[in-house]
Amino acid sequence: MSSGPVLYDVPGPDEKRRERRVSWVVGALLVVVLVVLGWRLASNGVFDDRWRILVEAPPNFAGYQVQDIWSAVFRGLLNTLLAAVISLPLAMILAILLVSLRSAPWRGLRWLASAVIEIFRALPVVLVMLFGILVLPGASPLVAVVFGLVVYNAAVFAEILRAGISALPAGQTEAAYSLGMRSGLIYRTIQLPQSVRMMLPSLIAQGVVLIKDSSLGYIVGYAELLRQISRVADALTNADYLLPLLAVGAAVFVTLNVLLSRLAVWVQRHGRLQRRGARVARTATLVEE
Repeated sequence: MSSGPVLYDVPGPDEKRRERRVSWVVGALLVVVLVVLGWRLASNGVFDDRWRILVEAPPNFAGYQVQDIWSAVFRGLLNTLLAAVISLPLAMILAILLVSLRSAPWRGLRWLASAVIEIFRALPVVLVMLFGILVLPGASPLVAVVFGLVVYNAAVFAEILRAGISALPAGQTEAAYSLGMRSGLIYRTIQLPQSVRMMLPSLIAQGVVLIKDSSLGYIVGYAELLRQISRVADALTNADYLLPLLAVGAAVFVTLNVLLSRLAVWVQRHGRLQRRGARVARTATLVEE
């Protein structure tokens, strides 16, 4: 019999039928809303010839090639991924350092780590990027973007990990102390690994936010995806072409974030299967003994 709190009951047949009916009604309403929205957009002339810019050169613009759009999108995508790939592991490493200092036995280190986390978690990302331009000598736009993403997201990651550590059962720590383990060893081998596994969905969600926040590099002159799209739109000298170009950028961001979310689900499921296999192997070993 479980001693933990029951968060919800398993739905019965009637509740499942009710949930299916509600899902059908909500889905039908969503379809109606999308149809009405599409009709309104079409009546306003949104779905006109401006979308042909994605497949053929616009008229009265000598020397323009469709490849120019897609090459600009590709360069912007590479720059966006570069900033994210550099920032994500650095932010995670800094977050582990901050949460470790916040869990240190010395009060001064705990206060310092708490102050750093609270300050940078409260600042807008773009403000931290601007600080990077002003504080770091000779900082390039890429360095400023990485600085802002790392500092802000490290504070958020650290708070997520701290929440995971606080949610662990106190009995684990007490059992470890009873075995003679020191606090540092308990933290490294018991608390931090379990916190990462427990809070993995929240960490991945913040990673998605990090990728989206890379678009703020536009403010400091970094040639990420949205800035490249803006350059193409300026070169075409026609504001009507901005909508399809922004739609391409939105599709790229949605694809990146969906892929990252699916990767997180796969990693979480793979880790769960590995732990289950390890438990089965240990049980079989004990039975044989």
